[in-house]
Amino acid sequence: MAGGTENAGGAEMAADGETAADAEMAGGAEMAADGETAGRAGMAGGAEVARFGIMTAPMQVGYQDIQQVWRDADDIAEIEHAWLFDHLMPIGGDPDGPALEGWTLLSALAAQTRRLRLGLLVTSNRFRPPAMLAKIATTVDIVSGGRLDFGIGAGSRPSHPMARREYEAHGLPYHDFAHSVAALGEACTVIRRLWTEAEPFDFHGEHVELTGAFGSPKPVQRPHPPIMIGGRSSALLRVVAEHADLWNIPGGGDLADVVGRSVLLDRYCAEIGRDPATIVRSIHLPVDYDRPAGTRDQIRASLDAGFGHIVLGLPAPYPSGVAEWVADELIGRTAR
Repeated sequence: MAGGTENAGGAEMAADGETAADAEMAGGAEMAADGETAGRAGMAGGAEVARFGIMTAPMQVGYQDIQQVWRDADDIAEIEHAWLFDHLMPIGGDPDGPALEGWTLLSALAAQTRRLRLGLLVTSNRFRPPAMLAKIATTVDIVSGGRLDFGIGAGSRPSHPMARREYEAHGLPYHDFAHSVAALGEACTVIRRLWTEAEPFDFHGEHVELTGAFGSPKPVQRPHPPIMIGGRSSALLRVVAEHADLWNIPGGGDLADVVGRSVLLDRYCAEIGRDPATIVRSIHLPVDYDRPAGTRDQIRASLDAGFGHIVLGLPAPYPSGVAEWVADELIGRTAR
């Protein structure tokens, strides 16, 4: 799948060569009785209970094909969450091929499913002003009945021409990596306040300026939808330590490096006095339909490494009955 090889989700290359913003899920969370999400209350540490989901990159594929996969997955208990990516043009395959807008598509799929947790892996903070993004996400949470996992990242990697071109093509500014990470931290602060504060407020940051900001209605989930931040750079992991309920990283390659990033996140949490076990560890793994044993090996290794939230990236075109195949061949056989 073209999206799978690029991790299908807006990863960014930092100046030091690290990817920095891909992944976006938020927890297979169910609403707990006290109004908190189980993504926060019951998944601390990530590895206690394995939670599996799928990712369908909405490029080089039709709406009806994605719709069918999500409808099928909604009836399969082993699949707990489902994801799209956030690109405005294809990042793999035919550069002039179709690419559907993520949040619009997510809202449509939210209205047609009843059980799946859902989100974007991950939203590019570069595309939409954070106050507008907070409103969009609130709407999806309401449409879904409180099933949104809010995935967000710094934006697309500047070294990937097929990702970079979408900014100029849509009249969007593109800043350097340091700017994008700092802007992400401010965005997370503003979005959480819009979801939770009962009175209008002003915000005067380096990257975000708001006057009389107020979010109404509020999301269904209390205190707010789980926040997933995706990426692997050291600068971005500091934002994860401060703001995220879940952290997602692209997998399928050097697992030792992924584990090293998790250890680094632990250290950043300790520096600010946060228990690192309160951040669920999530990993995106590309699926190989022809070599399911290899995918199962990656799943087992990720689980053993403490990544209990697994997102399985499905290449398009999708085989008939792919959701059931995932449950039987990947999830079921991994558990045995």
